[in-house]
Formats: sequence, C-alpha cells, structure tokens
Amino acid sequence: MEEYREIEKRIAKLANLKKRPVAVKFMAASPTSIAKFERTQPSGCSFWRIAAPGETFYTIPSDHYNCPIGSHTHSIPLPPERAKDLEQTLSLITSIGYIQMSEVHGIPQLASPPGAVVYAPLGETPAAPDVVIFAGNASQIMLIQEAAQRAGRAAQFPMLGRPTCMAIPASMAKSAVVSSGCIGNRVYTDLADGELYAFIPEKDLSCIADTLETIASANAKLYEYHHGRRQEISTQ
Repeated sequence: MEEYREIEKRIAKLANLKKRPVAVKFMAASPTSIAKFERTQPSGCSFWRIAAPGETFYTIPSDHYNCPIGSHTHSIPLPPERAKDLEQTLSLITSIGYIQMSEVHGIPQLASPPGAVVYAPLGETPAAPDVVIFAGNASQIMLIQEAAQRAGRAAQFPMLGRPTCMAIPASMAKSAVVSSGCIGNRVYTDLADGELYAFIPEKDLSCIADTLETIASANAKLYEYHHGRRQEISTQ
C-alpha cells in the first residue's frame, strides 16, 4: 500500500533505521491473497525476524503453539495436549527468579483471539496494520519515542520489558510504547546488544511520522549546540 511505503521511507530516513519496520495485522480468518507460513518456529517473535528482510505471510494460531508466553499475550488458547506448556514455562521462569507469578496477571493481552496474523515489512503490507514494530539502536528509538511524546501519542507507561510480545497488545490498547526486549526475544530475533523496540499502533503512525521531521531536525541542531558547548566549557 503506497501510503505505508511512503511512511516507511520517511521514518527510516529521519531515524536512520537500518532494519525495516514490521507491520502486524490480526484477522478473524485466514486471508486468501497472502501466502501462508509453512515452516516451524520456536516463538511468535521469530516471525518479526522473518518479515523484516522482506517476506509477507500469515500465520494461524497453531503456528504460535511453540511459544506459550506469546500465545498468552496474543490470547491464543493452547490445545489440551499443549495446555501444560504455559504452566511449565511459568514454573521455570518463576523458579529461577526471572519473574514473579503475581506479575503474570498484569501482562497485557489481545482483546480477542485472532484467526490469523499477517506479517510484512511496513512498506509492503497488504492491509492496514494493527501495530508496527520498529527495531533500532538507542539513538534511533530515542528519536521515534521523542516524536511520539511531542505528538501526544506516547502511552504513559515506563519502558516495557519481559515478555517483549506484550508490547503489541499494550500499544494497540493505548499508544506508542518502547520495549527493552527480553532475552528470549533477543535470541529468537537476533536483536543486537544496544538495540530496542518501538511499537506504534496504526492510528498514531502518520502523526508520529509527521512529528519526526521536527524532532530529527531539532536533534541535529541540538547535537551541534551541545557539541560546541562541551568544547567551549570543558577544561579537561
């Protein structure tokens, strides 16, 4: 869709992104004009890694069963034979001190289970996405977050962490959010040390892209200002 191709180009240029943003669309039923994903992956966020370089495809709920935490955040019920996977995973991560069981109830979830999920690079998305995932280094995500704040489209959350996938329903329910990622996501997506995520719901995408023009320009001017000031004032 041309409008999303243009938005991707603008944001990528202004924020100096090296990775393509991924558009995610939740659907009630499988689409007929998009290829179904036919491989097996260990996590729901693995689909982000596959879509970013250029693949467009859709998944069905069973494609997410290998990721009990991701299935939970996406409101995908596990079948009876896999139902204990979530309990076992939670038992592991609580026993090693990674998360407290009391935190589980506060993890955001989709409002309803999807029948299919479409993944694509933003500029090639075949339908208006529900949320767009941006991955980049701290400086790149800083610009996107500052644009969201200036546009009044930043959710009033602290930076989100584990599990990374909870940022999808969080941003869909509120506004743009930033996530530090989690160790599982970093393994499954090859997210580099120093890289973070920004999640922007479609309703805020155009506004944030427009505001990013001002933010990127202001940051460039402030870089010169602070660089000069540092040289002028520093004595050591």
